[in-house]
Amino acid sequence: MDRRDFVRYGMAAGAVSAAGSAAAAPAARAQAVAHDGLLEAGVREQGAAMASGKTSSQKLVKRYLARIAAVDAAGPRLNSVIELNPDALAIAAERDRERAAGKLRGPLHGIPVLLKDNIATGDKMSTSAGSLALDGVRATRDAFIVERLRAAGAVILGKTNLSEWANMRSTHSVSGWSGRGGQTKNPHALDRNTSGSSSGSGAAIAASLATLAVGTETDGSIVSPSSSCGIVGLKPTLGLVSRSGIIPIAHSQDTAGPMTRSVADAAYMLAAMTGVDGDDAVTRESQGKVADYAAALRPDGLRGKRIGVARNFFGGSTVVDAIVEKELAILSAQGAILVDVKVPNTDKYGETEVEVLLYEFKPDLAAYLAGYAPHAPVKNMADVIAFNEKNASREMPYFGQEHLIASQGKDGLDAQAYREALANNLKYSREEGIDKVLREHRLDALVAPTGGLAWLTDYINGDHYGMSFSSPAAVAGYPHITVPAGFARGLPVGLSFVGGAYTEATLIGMAYAYEQASKRRRAPAFPGSVNIKA
Repeated sequence: MDRRDFVRYGMAAGAVSAAGSAAAAPAARAQAVAHDGLLEAGVREQGAAMASGKTSSQKLVKRYLARIAAVDAAGPRLNSVIELNPDALAIAAERDRERAAGKLRGPLHGIPVLLKDNIATGDKMSTSAGSLALDGVRATRDAFIVERLRAAGAVILGKTNLSEWANMRSTHSVSGWSGRGGQTKNPHALDRNTSGSSSGSGAAIAASLATLAVGTETDGSIVSPSSSCGIVGLKPTLGLVSRSGIIPIAHSQDTAGPMTRSVADAAYMLAAMTGVDGDDAVTRESQGKVADYAAALRPDGLRGKRIGVARNFFGGSTVVDAIVEKELAILSAQGAILVDVKVPNTDKYGETEVEVLLYEFKPDLAAYLAGYAPHAPVKNMADVIAFNEKNASREMPYFGQEHLIASQGKDGLDAQAYREALANNLKYSREEGIDKVLREHRLDALVAPTGGLAWLTDYINGDHYGMSFSSPAAVAGYPHITVPAGFARGLPVGLSFVGGAYTEATLIGMAYAYEQASKRRRAPAFPGSVNIKA
């Protein structure tokens, strides 16, 4: 089911109490755009409402479908959801039957979840990475994390739009745009960019189009759109969450993670997604390291924690810096000990990071296509490049495919240049980077602004990235969580917490304590442009 079906399906599924009449559609749309406390609520609140009989999974799904039709396909037209799951209501009905029979799968039982459209589902939906080359191509089976979410009782509501090929197509890309899905808009200012590549997941969760969403990150693709859209984003340690069945960029940095409206929801979702996968060897490293993330949700999670303020990641925006400086006082008031530091050697892996991604993209993509979409019309990177050239008017109206071409030109993973670049990345991001500063200053975590403010979407010049705190944790494969920290010029600001490998529970505890003390998130109002006085 693609975007052409949204209004029909959404209004039919949610005819919402409006008797299904055409005359009632505007009223239903206006109601969906307005604040809806239940749809804004999180896992605990929605679970309690289902337990008490005040709602059901089916009712939740219908209300979210109606809101998607009103907000995403009509009204503000966020364009964040690329496809709906035609079986969502049937799955919700089964979860309701299980609940009535006393069978509960866990906190996510009956909870609607959106997946980024590079995550394979062995159902009636496509898995395309936003590319027309894979439009209509159904994966042969679920990604491992989708299996885990289904087993936990989640209802897969649909797929979200993304920066095509997870933003690894062009050196002049526009985040949030894909050939299949079009342009995703930022719900806090429709002319502003969501950042990417998990653009649709960020916008959809900010706009309360589902309870939870899954994003993926290679470098910044969870935390950056989360910050730009004013939500929580958690990039796990490489190996905590399986990569099997996710259309890749690079196995040395790719990971999926939660994108939610609260730290608590991120914790519940992460717990459901973890697990050792026989098809992803790196997940074996997580054995014995998975924590009770729900237990980490403590209001005193900052007490006594030594936190390094990464000063070399300030300076990108005076207004963002001013917001974050005020938020640091909240960390101190909650018992944290702040130490000004600099993350060392961050200038030593910029170029080699890109080299590693280009080397790994070609073989990793071919492996995904062979394993999850052997029936697809494209089999490898060369086929994708040729498809884009043949369909340039639809696939390349704004920017090209320089990264794809560069990846195609790389040698195999036995090349000395690749091995040296990867070793360089790990050395300077881990032992001579994050590990070094944590060890020398006896720190539990690092904090800094997640990034700059959302920029104007610009098809002429492409993205306007400012300073970002994403790369150290992304290259190291270490955890990173961003939390709403307020607004500057009417646009969301994110505060990031970064730690060493498998310190998710510690980071969740600190992020939760900060979130509960600050309460900075607010629902978007879908203005056409930013209110610079806000």
